[in-house]
Amino acid sequence: MTAPAARTALFPVGPTTPLAFAPGSPERVSIAAALDEVRAESFDVANVIGGEQVRTGRLAPIVTPHAHKVQLGSVHWAGAAETQRAIDAALAASTWWGRLPWEERVAPFLRAADMLEHGPWRDRLNAATMLELSKTTYQADIDAACETLDFIRANVKNMLDMYDVQPGSRPGEWNSAEYRPLEGFVFAITPFNFTCMNNLAFGPAVLGNTVVWKPAESASLVAHLSLQLLREAGLPDGVVNVAYGDGAEIGEVALNHRDLAGVHFTGSTTTFQHIWRTVGANVANYKNYPRIVGETGGKDFILAHPSADLDQLAAACVRGAYEYQGQKCSAASRLYAPRSLWPQLKERLIALTESVVVGDPTETETYVGAVINAKQHAKHADALARARGEGLVVVGGNTDDSVGWFVDPTVLEVADPSSPFITQELFAPVLTTYVYDDADWTDTLKTVDESTPYGLTGAVFAGDEAAVRQANDALRYAAGNFYVNDKPTGSVVGAQPFGGARASGTNDKAGTVWNLIRFASPRSVKRNHLPVTDYRYPHLES
Repeated sequence: MTAPAARTALFPVGPTTPLAFAPGSPERVSIAAALDEVRAESFDVANVIGGEQVRTGRLAPIVTPHAHKVQLGSVHWAGAAETQRAIDAALAASTWWGRLPWEERVAPFLRAADMLEHGPWRDRLNAATMLELSKTTYQADIDAACETLDFIRANVKNMLDMYDVQPGSRPGEWNSAEYRPLEGFVFAITPFNFTCMNNLAFGPAVLGNTVVWKPAESASLVAHLSLQLLREAGLPDGVVNVAYGDGAEIGEVALNHRDLAGVHFTGSTTTFQHIWRTVGANVANYKNYPRIVGETGGKDFILAHPSADLDQLAAACVRGAYEYQGQKCSAASRLYAPRSLWPQLKERLIALTESVVVGDPTETETYVGAVINAKQHAKHADALARARGEGLVVVGGNTDDSVGWFVDPTVLEVADPSSPFITQELFAPVLTTYVYDDADWTDTLKTVDESTPYGLTGAVFAGDEAAVRQANDALRYAAGNFYVNDKPTGSVVGAQPFGGARASGTNDKAGTVWNLIRFASPRSVKRNHLPVTDYRYPHLES
């Protein structure tokens, strides 16, 4: 085994640089070919349980959001029986997977990261992400390629850093800490919006846990290909078992199982609170107290001080609010603008928003694709119809589902800081503005902090350093990821560990040792080199 002091240096952590996809570049040619291949394949996605492909015949279409009549194939939905099989397979694998030397466990993960960075898998997974999730080329590469492999490498390094945290020993004894996997199975529930959230299943597995993975219904293909990559890299059967389908149906079995050891979740606040209540109601029935790790919603802010730079602020609003259709947990969805800057900022936002191209994300000029499915589109269409009826639309405000589920990039302006448009999560390319009087800066800080139940991301734009310090203090718990003169999206693995508290989750910071330790069960081991042979202590002598 590699010496502890040297071994973490073997696994440098990213960030991996995304490709540019410039005209004439090799990556632009290769991604076009990969898109054609994925479109032509007609996938038949099966559940993977104990290494076996399980097809149920309960088929759901894999749809392209920006052209919803186009199907990429079908996915077989699991039910209660298949979920139980997945749990059984995970429990069977847990008897040996967590006992392997760490070098053997991490080998397939590191091999998968290398295959993803340098081989055809990068184009293949990027193409699937573009088509199934409606991401632009650049957004797909940041997510499916760069963040996926950065998470893998970070997990290995963080695991080894954790292993190196050991207790002290006195003469005559040797104390050590063993970081065991949890006893039971980990239930990983991943969202539609990031392919790299396969990390919720992969991260605990690196540590020796075995996993039942339930991907979002609208992200079946990218989950299928992510696991296929890992299995091609050598992951043994039964370590990660995937069950596709309805969250309530699969969760009913997994969350009530005696051997549930942990939940690793990213999704809606409502769903996470349901999970928490279910675990709480069953707490007396589990073998152990399950670890619950979750990242949920956000209503993320950009707060502009009168000293903010207008051009920087406007660019951050557009990138923060519109990239990936505002379907990032960190997306900027509320803007607090000082009255002195608002006329010029409004003018810039209108011009920039009108220049944004909405459409097929596989076309090079597209900046905003389609929202993920018909249900989400209907919700957004209803909200923007209300906004138009109330006269709140500054620019945009329209929707169209004739070809794809498109929502126009939109800026709203409200007079009430407690308006639902500025307090309730929408998950669309919609930025709601509240204009405050410059003299009300201090009161506005309180408004930003108290307007929503969330605490995920936020940004402050100011040239005045005293204002930055004041905002940093007043908004200490308003955002788990706080940005100064930058948009509130785009956290990088190993650089800005991501997560928030309040209604936004447990803030365990994916990609860090703080997250990984939640899926370890430490054991203290003492080896006595000088055993005693008499129970009596000296003070007992006369």
